[in-house]
Amino acid sequence: MILARVEGSVVATKKNTKMLGNKFLLVRPLVIDSPTAKEWKPGTSTLVAVDTLGAGEGEIVLVVQGSSARLAADDKDSPVDAVVIGIVDTVDVAKTILYKAQ
Repeated sequence: MILARVEGSVVATKKNTKMLGNKFLLVRPLVIDSPTAKEWKPGTSTLVAVDTLGAGEGEIVLVVQGSSARLAADDKDSPVDAVVIGIVDTVDVAKTILYKAQ
């Protein structure tokens, strides 16, 4: 699983028929680059993920990729590579809360 911040949404009016009715989000993975880190660092890449939960811009989400994403999308034959499977409330690393939902 990947922790990521929702950066925005993606609108595609024409898409594969298996994707009709799906909402797409642009998410940026978050990294902690040392054991003593006190804050997230945004990753250098972004992903487009199917939103199954109604996440909003700025929220921290859990994302799965690959075959796990297809299973999370409830269709193992769908052309999905990334799916939001959780909206994060808090992240606690070594007793330091790096994120708490507002």
